[in-house]
Amino acid sequence: MTEQTKQTTIETGELAREIVDLIADKKGENIVLLDLRGRTIIADYFVICSGGSERQLKAIVDGVTEELRKDYDIKPRSVEGNAETGWVLIDYVDIVVHAFAPEVRAYYNLEEFWTAQDANVLLKMQ
Repeated sequence: MTEQTKQTTIETGELAREIVDLIADKKGENIVLLDLRGRTIIADYFVICSGGSERQLKAIVDGVTEELRKDYDIKPRSVEGNAETGWVLIDYVDIVVHAFAPEVRAYYNLEEFWTAQDANVLLKMQ
């Protein structure tokens, strides 16, 4: 085997951080990782990011979904929305990724809502 293969199982928190890294690799902006454990049954973690254009949002979504499938054989339960609407949600059951156009992100302001519910901000990348 000439190429080192990543592990096939990964803890949820580690996977959330891997998603953050994948988004950063695609030049996602204002990446936030929220720990929602014990605050909702929706998910354990939210990863929220912005993309400066439809093309970048699509690249972020494609990059995350393709790399997790390739490296860990993990497929999303669903992908809702699309780059043209300015909001794409990728549901990995315990982790939900929100990729926004900046103006749509400002409108919904998920970070403020969840931090008001005492969600912990684990990571913030500008």
